[in-house]
Amino acid sequence: MPLLRIDLIEGRSEKQVQSLLDTIQGCVVGAFGVPDTDRYQIVHEHKPGRMVFLDTGLGFERTNQMVSIQFFTSPRTHVEKMEVYRLLAERLEKECGLNPNDLLISVFTNREEDWSFAQGEAQYVTGRLP
Repeated sequence: MPLLRIDLIEGRSEKQVQSLLDTIQGCVVGAFGVPDTDRYQIVHEHKPGRMVFLDTGLGFERTNQMVSIQFFTSPRTHVEKMEVYRLLAERLEKECGLNPNDLLISVFTNREEDWSFAQGEAQYVTGRLP
């Protein structure tokens, strides 16, 4: 169950944001093998100039369509992470018109005791979730 924080520069329509979220979820399902109903996404929209992402010396340019995706997730394999990066770049470009240069992805790994889905219970620890 990854929790995703998606940061955008404001200005996209509701339909465009929904398309981004649906496409991202499809990539997560494809790469991590989670159920489609395992969907936790938070969108933060920022005023222009409030998101600054330079190129880290890699020589590419970014636009005001920049998207940052942060994954908070249980441990994932190297292969799973590389697959989700690839799928996101490929599908967001194809389905949402996002230039792959405008995509920043980061993964934060945590453990079973770091999740409580409700009721003050760590469901992975208590065995309610596998």
